[in-house]
Amino acid sequence: MSIKKERNLKIRNQRDFGAGIMYIVIGLFFAIVATQYQYGTAAKMGPGYFPFWLGTLMTALGLLVLVRSLGAKAAIEAIPKFNWRIIGQITGAIVLYGLLLPKMGFLIAVVVLVFVSASASKEFTWKGTTINAAFLVTFTYSVFVVGLKLQFPLLPVFFQQ
Repeated sequence: MSIKKERNLKIRNQRDFGAGIMYIVIGLFFAIVATQYQYGTAAKMGPGYFPFWLGTLMTALGLLVLVRSLGAKAAIEAIPKFNWRIIGQITGAIVLYGLLLPKMGFLIAVVVLVFVSASASKEFTWKGTTINAAFLVTFTYSVFVVGLKLQFPLLPVFFQQ
């Protein structure tokens, strides 16, 4: 006589389950689209090599997060109510960055991006956001202007000749 133990899969952590699904979908999308490009080898990578492996890694990470959300040790957590105001504010900050960059320059556009998007959070403080903006301006300037030698306006048009 054998006793069968019935196992029901129950989503204990809805946030992680949702994040896992999102990672899997995005990862599969990039991996599948990357197959349309020349793959190459590890020694001589083609344009499809990096997105394929990044998509594969993201899919594996999503699967790991999803499986852990079903485990008995997973914290019980529900998905919070969707907040359209925050999504709109962060999306608006990105759009505002794109509109400001050509005329107001990189410095002002990045600072506005950081302050507008940070104000969407309840944890917003002027001091922390100012430090974050200063770091982001310094880091992105170092990477894109100094490191990659990309050219775009740094200061507003009325400060340039």
